[in-house]
Amino acid sequence: MTLPTGPPTAEIDRLLAHALAEDLAGAGDLTTDAMFDAADVATAHIVAREPGRIAGVAMALRVFTLLDPAVTSSILINDGEDAARGAAIAEVGGPTRALLTGERTCLNLLGHLSGIATATRDVVALIAGTGARIVDTRKTTPGLRAFEKYAVRCGGGGNHRFGLHDAVMIKDNHIAAAGSIEAAVAVVRANVGHMVKIEVEVDQHDQIAAAIEAGAEVILLDNMTPQELAAAVALIGGAALTEASGGVTPQTVRAVAESGVDVISMGALTHSALRLDVAMDMETI
Repeated sequence: MTLPTGPPTAEIDRLLAHALAEDLAGAGDLTTDAMFDAADVATAHIVAREPGRIAGVAMALRVFTLLDPAVTSSILINDGEDAARGAAIAEVGGPTRALLTGERTCLNLLGHLSGIATATRDVVALIAGTGARIVDTRKTTPGLRAFEKYAVRCGGGGNHRFGLHDAVMIKDNHIAAAGSIEAAVAVVRANVGHMVKIEVEVDQHDQIAAAIEAGAEVILLDNMTPQELAAAVALIGGAALTEASGGVTPQTVRAVAESGVDVISMGALTHSALRLDVAMDMETI
């Protein structure tokens, strides 16, 4: 797969600096600094303790060079590639203090992002051949959205909107506050311009005609069964892009995809994915 573009270096550095500040609190690594001199050097491998899809390896390795520019690293398994159990993902070498001090921050980020990528890969495989696409949601960890959405792309999924700023999505509370779907769409269209698509969330079939007539380009079908989704897709008849969302699980995603929807959004990709078990193995000094 083509490697997706990740967060900018400045954003990576801000995240890693914050993570290191949590660990070091201005006092340093009491254990490592007491055991090793600044001149001591070592080599270590970042390894997968279980099989999975890798995401965030270069970002995670950067913590070592932030601690000491003398650290060198070599990536052995790239983002978007699968690692077997026991496989070496990367090799790092340099000042022992930097390797040991940065270990947990590196593994936390790599394990978290690789867990999301692995979960996404597995769900994408479940709907192969249906024509539907898997995307994420805004149900992300505060401060980590760009990283988690990057991990979804490494797993073969796509991204829904990144935030409230980059797409229009009229949800149930917007409709309730505006008074109707027609009123909500009309006021949005009057203010966002013709280049912006409008998505409207519906949870009942009798809302679909109003959404289409109002000019919605995307209709989100919320918390519907596969049978209800199939009926909704038939009612829409290609007049708008269809998105299924709400309560989709690996056990139900195939049936959801076979309903004929274009897109399936799953918050669980980012809010419930288990971290991939990764570790750092130091060579004996």
